[in-house]
Amino acid sequence: MSVEHKDIKRIVLGEDEIKGIVSRLGAEISRDYKDKNPLFITVLKGAYIFAADLLRAVTVPCAIDFMAVSSYGDGTKTSGVVRIVKDLDTKIEGRHIIIAEDILDSGLTLSYLIDLLSARKPASIEVAAFSIKDIKGKRPAIEPKYVGAHVPDCFIVGYGLDYAERYRNLPYVGELKEEVYTK
Repeated sequence: MSVEHKDIKRIVLGEDEIKGIVSRLGAEISRDYKDKNPLFITVLKGAYIFAADLLRAVTVPCAIDFMAVSSYGDGTKTSGVVRIVKDLDTKIEGRHIIIAEDILDSGLTLSYLIDLLSARKPASIEVAAFSIKDIKGKRPAIEPKYVGAHVPDCFIVGYGLDYAERYRNLPYVGELKEEVYTK
């Protein structure tokens, strides 16, 4: 598999791998949520491509809504401050919720979001994480029920993941060259 962008050091997850991950997660969710009409909450902006593909892979009735939370800005490390940029349009009380997340590293932002949504009294909340970053000696604050893939502890972009709002449109997940984000 060739690296197709000059800023990408290597491909971490190729297009075929991504399709397989999404198909597997869709089948698992469809099995677990038969007759439950889950509401997918998609965390913008990074998870929108994953969520769109995942919903197409789910075979049971479901709905979707969007939230935007911010803890990164243009940097490469979390700022530690979580802001709700866009809240849900849908009432979630009594609903089965699946949060579609692009990448889980510390899990602190997602943990905050789960606490916020739990106060709204949904029937259940689970997480479908496209990827979990394997950080040596650290475990995320939460454990998703649905996990797509584990990725190395490097700066990855593509398939919705970005650096400074760039690279989301890459059809694969790739490691960004260090010189791009240390300029």
